[in-house]
Amino acid sequence: MSDLLRAPAEIKYAEELDWLESVDDGPKPFSWRLSPKMVRLFILGSERSDGLDREISQKWYGDRSFVERSIVTLASDRGLLLIGDPGTGKSWLAELLSAAISRNSTLVVQGTAGTTEDHIKYSWNVSMVISKGQSRESMIPSPIMTAMETGVIGRFEELTRSTSDVQDALISILSEKYISVPEMDSDNIVFAKPGFSVIATANSRDRGVNDLSSALKRRFNFVRIPVVTNKKSEAEIVRFRTEELLRRHQIELDVPPTLLDVLLQSFADLRASAAAAGSDDEKLESALSSAEQIGVLEDAILHSNFFGERALTARTLASSLVGSLARREPEDLAILNKYLHGVVEPRSKEEGGSWPEFLEGGRDAIATLS
Repeated sequence: MSDLLRAPAEIKYAEELDWLESVDDGPKPFSWRLSPKMVRLFILGSERSDGLDREISQKWYGDRSFVERSIVTLASDRGLLLIGDPGTGKSWLAELLSAAISRNSTLVVQGTAGTTEDHIKYSWNVSMVISKGQSRESMIPSPIMTAMETGVIGRFEELTRSTSDVQDALISILSEKYISVPEMDSDNIVFAKPGFSVIATANSRDRGVNDLSSALKRRFNFVRIPVVTNKKSEAEIVRFRTEELLRRHQIELDVPPTLLDVLLQSFADLRASAAAAGSDDEKLESALSSAEQIGVLEDAILHSNFFGERALTARTLASSLVGSLARREPEDLAILNKYLHGVVEPRSKEEGGSWPEFLEGGRDAIATLS
């Protein structure tokens, strides 16, 4: 695994999954590798009351009801659509579900404006077609078709980014559970095996790009993943990802808890400001999600490691926050500048601590970008 830039969940957590399979005596739907209870336990982590001989780490942070509803949906014959703002962990949850259920999370179609029916059905190896004609041997199955043939989970990322033609093709797959191949005279239907399902994701901010038809919506159960705003839950997410980041980069660097508190409070303040804004011009373009918060921290940690004193400082954290969140000029810079002067400056005078240095670092970063 060390020679992979990013190992999929079924490889990264292979030892845990093997152990869970060995002790799992619960009923398993279709060809599932784990029972629904064990799938939930793999994703949300074990508790003392589970009575296991070993601890299973928590990998996704959020309301357990979202995970349970997702698992129940996949145990039926309906597709699962995870919808929410960018950075809310939809794709990570989809990957974990696929890894636990099928031990394969890599059968993925990425939805874009250039995605075609071929990407979710099949295409042809042109040289083989010329030499041998159209046959199963010369066919190139899509990830979705492969999932159908093997009875596992297929994933469709950013569903609303794909065109209506592609979405319509997905309707027939989800309802009929087979794909016709009219180019062939025989063996021209690929049927889905038990266990096949589709997990799709969609960003709520993409509403209006390529809205889902009512027919396609009926084929999915919707699970809406909200932005994590609970400070305790968000702190757990940030700490989990920070430890993972330090291990991956083999960095030994001190991340003071006080600076994590500054980061959490900053995002909470900016979210409150966005909620009170009267127009989009008064809001940051960023969704201010936990994923973006982790991105700010990662940037600050790497900068401190390579160009700083190998210790995270409030100045570096503020610089990374401004650099990561200022995507529109001058709108975002003006919003961040207003936040520093209206919120951070009074707080630095009242509370002290890391806030004065954070204020100074933020001002310098804004001055550099202006």
